[in-house]
Amino acid sequence: MTSKITRLVEQMLKGENVSLSRVISLVENESSQVPKIMKLIAPHLGKAHCIGITGPPGVGKSTLADKLTALMRKQGLKVGIIAVDPSSPFTGGAVLGDRIRMQQHYLDDGVFIRSMATRGSMGGLPQTASPVIKLFDAAGKDTILVETVGVGQSEVDIMENTDTVLVILCPESGDAIQTMKAGLFEIADIFVVNKADNPGADNFVRDIQAMLHLREPTWWDIPVVATEAVNDVGIEELYKQIQLHYQALCKESRLSQRRQLQRKQDFIKTLERKLTHKLLKLIEQDGQLSSYMERVEKGELDPYSAADEILKSGNLLTDWLRQ
Repeated sequence: MTSKITRLVEQMLKGENVSLSRVISLVENESSQVPKIMKLIAPHLGKAHCIGITGPPGVGKSTLADKLTALMRKQGLKVGIIAVDPSSPFTGGAVLGDRIRMQQHYLDDGVFIRSMATRGSMGGLPQTASPVIKLFDAAGKDTILVETVGVGQSEVDIMENTDTVLVILCPESGDAIQTMKAGLFEIADIFVVNKADNPGADNFVRDIQAMLHLREPTWWDIPVVATEAVNDVGIEELYKQIQLHYQALCKESRLSQRRQLQRKQDFIKTLERKLTHKLLKLIEQDGQLSSYMERVEKGELDPYSAADEILKSGNLLTDWLRQ
């Protein structure tokens, strides 16, 4: 007999957004059914173009996502949007709820918007973002937009989860160049200078272009696109560059290489998360491990020596892995 979770996934694969929402909730809550869900959707992955939208807070990421979505819908594409917001310190849920900036798409069955909370993650995306992206892909979305929380320099998770990364900046962000040097500069496939009607925008675009010229030549020349998202200016040019990048990825066989690396990173992070959870649970239950924790807390043993002793204890590790 077909199980309840199998029927739910089958409905999701047919494009039913209600079923998609329910499956996402299971993944976000780290249900015991997640391994089965991921196994069921595995044959249906790899068709969607996933676009990451990142940059400092307040540069207009949500507005750009909204305008790009409208353009894609005119072409008949089904769009999935993941909007990552800061976590509420009280409930753990998303504080801002970026869906309020995308109200025109609420009643469009071809657009599915999901707000996700960071839940303590420092890389711009929550730990469950990767499987949720896979769910969007399996559900038949042609394009997936992933908008990060906007933490700035440490936002590198987006590169490991998407095909094309847009780094959004604006002229008035005085530390933007420093931000790019610190991290965002290395992950951009396309630079977007939003709010380009503000003073200094032209000079800002030239500054970014000058910095790009100092880099070693690569297979892709990173473009700098000026936009005024609220006025629908530059959106078509931006979308053109997104398409060109995706075409270049496919032509150079780099799309398969990038996704192969993504799967590797996904496996490593999943394994780390499960082992960490298992170890923390075991520390609470196992007297020997608890004693190490107590000695470290009291300052009787430093953390490195404690970790080395545990790792050198073959029997302890073997018993732990068997549990």
